Amino acid sequence: MLKVGAHVSIAGGVDNAVENQLDIGGNCGQIFTHSPQVWDHGSIEDEEAAAFRDGTATSLEGPWVIHASYLVNLCTPKDGLREKSIDSMQQEVDAAEALGIDYVNVHLGAHTGAGVEGGIENAASALDELDVPEGVTVLVESDAGSGTKLGGQFEHLASVLEQSEQDLDVCLDTAHMFAAGYDLSSPEAVEATMAEFDDVVGFEHLECVHLNDSKHACGTNKDEHAHVGEGLIGAEGMRAFVNHDAIVDGEIPLVLETPTEDGKSFAWNVDRVQELRDDHDA
Repeated sequence: MLKVGAHVSIAGGVDNAVENQLDIGGNCGQIFTHSPQVWDHGSIEDEEAAAFRDGTATSLEGPWVIHASYLVNLCTPKDGLREKSIDSMQQEVDAAEALGIDYVNVHLGAHTGAGVEGGIENAASALDELDVPEGVTVLVESDAGSGTKLGGQFEHLASVLEQSEQDLDVCLDTAHMFAAGYDLSSPEAVEATMAEFDDVVGFEHLECVHLNDSKHACGTNKDEHAHVGEGLIGAEGMRAFVNHDAIVDGEIPLVLETPTEDGKSFAWNVDRVQELRDDHDA
């Protein structure tokens, strides 16, 4: 079963995400529970949550992922920002439980002078403050690695998983990996990069992929997404990635965060991923 979908809007009610996903041909996906640029989470009405759960169970393969606010910084040495980040994450994992969502995805953030080791320690201890409901897993996302942001190296992800007392897993973003210097532009490069991930982190911790091509070259630390197969990762790299044994055998959900431009939107990219998988199977 190929699980592919996109990050869709919840405008008008979180239950609308189900229909929005179906409209683009997706069978799994991702949402924000509120504007990712503000701390205020608002509230999700019980009726909306029930309609979301029912619609998902009836119409989608799943899973869903909640993407945490962009304001969350788990690595920060600043007490005020740390507390806001922990509070925001607690609201996200609680929302996941209410919506029947398996995963909450979060970037580690920037250490802003605390250093790599200090930032990782801050992130692990912040995550340990959470009361994560049963059935919900926090995913740490790979990063493009610019400035003092952590998560660009597989070792950062592995260290947080090792140091935290939470049962954490990982979401890989193909554009972020590429920007951070992990080549995915050929079958050979995909094989080498995925082998390194398995060696450092382990495929058993891979639970989701943000499937995005990149508008910038490998190792530039520039995070700008392109349509699948039309960026600098390219069609051959994307084909090799979506058909990698770890993705296929693990039935890893592929969540698109691709742009809407050049007359192409999520629906085009969902079809493209299907074609790349079908090309391999043929």
